[in-house]
Amino acid sequence: MSFIDKLWYSPTWYHWPVLVLLAPLSLVFWVLSATRRLAFKKGIKKSSAVTAPVIVVGNISVGGNGKTPVVVYLAKRLRQEGYHPGVLSRGYGAQGDVSYPHTVSAACTAQQVGDEPVLMRQHINCPLVIDPIRARGANKLVTDHKCDVIICDDGLQHYALQRDIEIIVMDGQRLCGNGYLLPSGPLREGKWRLSTADFVIKNGGVASNGEYLMALESGRLVNVSHPNKSLSIHDLKQEVTAIAGIGNPERFFTLLTKKGVKLKSTKSFVDHHSFTVKDIPEGTVLMTEKDAVKCRSFAHKDCWYLPVNAHLPQQFDMKLLQQVKQILNDKKRYSK
Repeated sequence: MSFIDKLWYSPTWYHWPVLVLLAPLSLVFWVLSATRRLAFKKGIKKSSAVTAPVIVVGNISVGGNGKTPVVVYLAKRLRQEGYHPGVLSRGYGAQGDVSYPHTVSAACTAQQVGDEPVLMRQHINCPLVIDPIRARGANKLVTDHKCDVIICDDGLQHYALQRDIEIIVMDGQRLCGNGYLLPSGPLREGKWRLSTADFVIKNGGVASNGEYLMALESGRLVNVSHPNKSLSIHDLKQEVTAIAGIGNPERFFTLLTKKGVKLKSTKSFVDHHSFTVKDIPEGTVLMTEKDAVKCRSFAHKDCWYLPVNAHLPQQFDMKLLQQVKQILNDKKRYSK
């Protein structure tokens, strides 16, 4: 565990001098974020709306909380109900020469559009657009792709795009950490923000106070360079090296251990790490699907990734679908 992880999630007495030193910076962060939020609320800064309902899936803390599996789940569930959803992403980490808004195709690489859009493209059968200006990307989904529901991946604090439903995803193990704002703690907004969202999903742990518990179910291991090859995780008899460049690598390593995988060693990287061939150890290597989309072109033949799928309670589905239907009816009524 890094010093920052210890400071944010399990501080002890010797961390308090650092927290005291960082407190003024957290105060500045609070003033800036509160001022920005108020500016949108009062109409000082422009906030754009689209004709389709906008569902924002975000979090109040930094790091991986499980937003992407929730976005994929929502896209599939809405399609099952007969909707034509579209997914909007900022495209974090995109380095390609693309013009925005950009529609992500199956031919796009993680270097061009970012790792999470490529991962989502592999699982959803609906339009997916990346654009750092989210209102512009949302408009493209409505006008060009005729989407009737927009699912915004992240962007909870991006108030320039008006939203109809807010979903906050929390790490059920790390929760809000030490409860402080950046940089003293992991929070982008205070814990008060949880009470303003329409839904709070907890990724693991125990759900309470109206929260919904999400379970991540893993599938068969898939070969990174040859995705047509798969392997049951229970068939692994040898020791393996696990690598992860996600917000909470320990969650992945713990999952593998619970599955009975013998870990020879683990290697953590920062979230959205740009992998190179030097980062891939020899022998059997296990990684997340988010990392695999960046390693496909140079991974050796014994590299595998473990896909996961989100499962949410029926009560969540019912309430969400009721809200979407009501919002659509209201928008149609007001547009006449």
